[in-house]
Amino acid sequence: MLHLRGTVLPGGTQDLYVDDDGLVSAEPLPGAEVLDAPFVVPGLVDAHCHVGIATGGKPATPEECEQQAVTERGAGALLLRDCGSPTDTSSLKGRPDLPEIIRAARHLARPKRYIPGLSLDLDDPALLPEAVAEQAAKGDGWVKLVGDWIDRGEGDLAPLWPDDVLKAAIDAAHAHGARVTAHVFGTDALPGLIEAGIDCLEHGTGLTEELIDLMVAHGTALVPTLINIETFPGIAAGAGKYPVYAEHMLDLHRRVRDTVGAAIDAGVGVFAGTDAGGGIRHGRIADEVLALRDAGHPDPVGAASWAARTWLGRPGLEPGAPADLVVYAEDPRENPAILTHPQLVLLGGKSY
Repeated sequence: MLHLRGTVLPGGTQDLYVDDDGLVSAEPLPGAEVLDAPFVVPGLVDAHCHVGIATGGKPATPEECEQQAVTERGAGALLLRDCGSPTDTSSLKGRPDLPEIIRAARHLARPKRYIPGLSLDLDDPALLPEAVAEQAAKGDGWVKLVGDWIDRGEGDLAPLWPDDVLKAAIDAAHAHGARVTAHVFGTDALPGLIEAGIDCLEHGTGLTEELIDLMVAHGTALVPTLINIETFPGIAAGAGKYPVYAEHMLDLHRRVRDTVGAAIDAGVGVFAGTDAGGGIRHGRIADEVLALRDAGHPDPVGAASWAARTWLGRPGLEPGAPADLVVYAEDPRENPAILTHPQLVLLGGKSY
């Protein structure tokens, strides 16, 4: 039994008790071990990462997948929404020593329209609803689409799916109890995705004022992956054969904080995700929180903790919930940089 003596965010209640089962206790526990815990935060959330993609964009081995999860745990990220993995990580499901991973199974794309080896590629776009239903059954309540990617024939970003197919596919996911998200950089794919009822957009760098209003009307969330957007100049530099695409990526990068700031101001639900896996190393959720703060998010810590948990349907630190939490020496709402220095990580009441 533990007695964490400090301030529990976000409500600011004093002290928290953890029983022998690793659950938050509704009542004080006499005789519990007392730990000084200046600021207690519900376990952090990386709402866009890839447990299963290794450095360089290749499928990870089971051992690499486990190490990725351990790295996230060390950073205090105890809930991970895995937005597409070529590796089946279901063997990590239910491991009490690892963060919970909410899996989206495989990315769904078209041939030669995504990173080779990472997605299931459909020759006929009309197969998308069936493929979505299959991935919904294999995942944990989410399905991941590739909404746009470079079309080498056009030399720029372009949508992958017709609007009517998107509507049927998203309806199919919802009928199977799953939500849908999509990778999307540019603007052209966004109207069809939002109007089809998609639940979330990843990156969303091509959003306009009108499309942000449409997101608000549909209740569409956004995970902007700001630290990943910092890779856009490098992508542009390597796209010499496609100058229109290169300039487009640079333009999206130049205005991303204004774009995300406009979505925040309009009332879009904006959550923290790093896009870790491949080009972004795991364990960087603190950097994403700082980037969201710089973009004007009024509650960047909540976007990576209590608010994100509510959005994903997972508990915070209410009585009876698992004691998944991180302790900091300072209030991270006042000094988000302190997120890089957790004093204590508890997962299921056990210290790591």
